[in-house]
Amino acid sequence: MNNKAKSFIKNFSYTLTSNVFALIISALVILIIPKLIGVEEYGYWQLYLFYISYVGFLHFGWNDGIYLRYGGERYRELDTRLFFSQFIMLIGLQLILFIIMVSASRFFVDDNRAFIFQMTAICMVLTNIRYMLLYILQATNRIKEYAEVTILDKILYTIIILLFLLIGVKDFKLLIIADLLGKFLSLTYSVYLCKEIVFNRISTFYFSLNETKENISVGIKLMFANIASILIIGVARLGIERTWSVSVFGKVSLTLSISNFLMIFVNAIGLVLFPLLRRTDNEKLPDIYSVLRDILMVILFGGLILYFPLTGVLTAWLPEYTDSLMYMAILFPMVIYEGKMSLLVNTFFKTLRRERLMLKVNILSLIFSLVLTLISTIWLKNLNLAILSIIFVLAFRSILGEICLSKVLGKRFYKDNILESIVVFAFIITGWYVNLSISIGIYGIIYIAYLLIKYKDIKSSIKNIKEILISK
Repeated sequence: MNNKAKSFIKNFSYTLTSNVFALIISALVILIIPKLIGVEEYGYWQLYLFYISYVGFLHFGWNDGIYLRYGGERYRELDTRLFFSQFIMLIGLQLILFIIMVSASRFFVDDNRAFIFQMTAICMVLTNIRYMLLYILQATNRIKEYAEVTILDKILYTIIILLFLLIGVKDFKLLIIADLLGKFLSLTYSVYLCKEIVFNRISTFYFSLNETKENISVGIKLMFANIASILIIGVARLGIERTWSVSVFGKVSLTLSISNFLMIFVNAIGLVLFPLLRRTDNEKLPDIYSVLRDILMVILFGGLILYFPLTGVLTAWLPEYTDSLMYMAILFPMVIYEGKMSLLVNTFFKTLRRERLMLKVNILSLIFSLVLTLISTIWLKNLNLAILSIIFVLAFRSILGEICLSKVLGKRFYKDNILESIVVFAFIITGWYVNLSISIGIYGIIYIAYLLIKYKDIKSSIKNIKEILISK
């Protein structure tokens, strides 16, 4: 096994461990919080989580630019004086935005929403400062340290929340404070890990405006692509929240959270893959993509089987959410499209420095999402259609993104996309209309048929993976 393969496996084990922790903690939070607090309180909690999902964009691509430009570099070779100056400048920007956001919160009529917006402002400062350090760790392949910060954040957050719930606290405001405490303490640890950058003499600081401009100019395309990516689902969620109620919004958000469980494992691979691909000869990327694609899709379609036991357990555990859990049949396959987009398409776009193409794909998908949301929530006011539109848009983005990437790589995956769409459609129809105990058998047959059709490709990909691992 060559050194690159050993490094990949070692780093993957770190990220997998951190993401398994995240999975367990997410499961606890998703299952326990809605059980112990009211539906409306849970709705406000989900509204806070919805708002903070966008704060990472208020560095305007600064951190993304660092990630893209320095991906594959060695940490010890970085210019600490330059990065110290960038770090201080980013803190200044975040504090200015914090003041603006807190001032703007006074315009909220609803006190709960005003509080949520103010806490979102604090989260923005903590998150974006930490992101710079985490992106540096990730870009320079310090995956172990990156995983440690992630684990610490999740563990602290969970411990604090569980303590609150055990002593009988059921106020969403204290749950938000618990989240902020976890982020603050993990930020402190990330500062320690990057102490060579953070702790410098103030005399070494200088306004590195050219560096800032270059980082933002490079990263802003990726940032806008990521904004568009989140808004694809975000506009549908916002449409649901505005047309129906906070309670309905919370219930649908719970279903989305459960449907995204498998993404934790996909993201674990993606974190390790980017710096590794940046050090790989571009001529090898098309074959690597094909191999990863075949193996990933087998895993993801196999992962859909988890839907059946999860639905039964959750229906018994959260009977008050039964009316929303039925939408898992529609939303659970989102992991197929989100997984392929996150791990493969986006990672290879970034590796090949095609952020502009990635942005175009996401903007077109966002426009499609906006149109479907307006039709389903404003015009027809049909909740079923609003939720179904989410999977339509994710499928559209995934297929469009892969078509664009395939032209760059010189590969074609039309037949694969058609086959995958048929399997997803069959899963949704089976899960929606057929009894749970029968539908698991039907999907099992569908999955076996998929494996038989793809047998030669899967066998070839496994062989290629083995050759990569043993080659020197």
